Amino acid sequence: MFEPRTYRSRVTGQGLASFQVVVGETDLMVRASRDERALALRLVRAERGCLEAYIREHPGFLHTLAPWPPGGPAPTLVQEMIAAAAAAGVGPMAAVAGAIAARVGRGLLECCEEVIVENGGDIFLKTASPATVALYAGASPLSLRIGVAVDGGGQPMAVCTSSGTVGHSLSFGRADAVCVVSRSCALADAAATAVGNLVRTAKDLRRGIARGRRIPGVDGMVIVAGGEVAFWGDIDVVSLGSKKG
Repeated sequence: MFEPRTYRSRVTGQGLASFQVVVGETDLMVRASRDERALALRLVRAERGCLEAYIREHPGFLHTLAPWPPGGPAPTLVQEMIAAAAAAGVGPMAAVAGAIAARVGRGLLECCEEVIVENGGDIFLKTASPATVALYAGASPLSLRIGVAVDGGGQPMAVCTSSGTVGHSLSFGRADAVCVVSRSCALADAAATAVGNLVRTAKDLRRGIARGRRIPGVDGMVIVAGGEVAFWGDIDVVSLGSKKG
């Protein structure tokens, strides 16, 4: 079952067109320099088509919880998922949402100067000015009260969040939110899953941070478990005030 993505109603900012693209399980919220929903739809269908064709040839790819061995012909999307999964030590489908967000985002950058693609909490963005990503952490009292300020210096960035208490994604932990910042959206997605698998209570925060620090390509992370938070890396965690603010 998919939960309503009510957090999207909190998105603010001027000067960008907003539109939604839904194909199967892929549900994207896009903000871009102009409304390119037709292009975004074509990109999603193309990427999903490539992935689905690969899974038909390699059905184990869909369910394995271990890194998938590289080698043999594979679509670029699949190659990115395989590389991210290998770095994080998880199955390749742990990177699918971030990988699709990035592929669509980069496609839109061919005709848009600024792009933000959100895919179930996994965000690819390239913006002209700094942006703040609010951290949704379910029932935690910190949910939507802290965020990550992102300034990619004009380069694409990724902010991906995994949760063991919110949403449908598979997690062996109970963290309310694990947010990872990276230059790679597929890697950030996979890394958030890997860290989230280790965090069941606030006592596991240090363990989660230590795990994330060992994943190459992770620039920083924030972990929320109940009312406790831990963060590490080259990131700027900011207060967003109350949930009503």
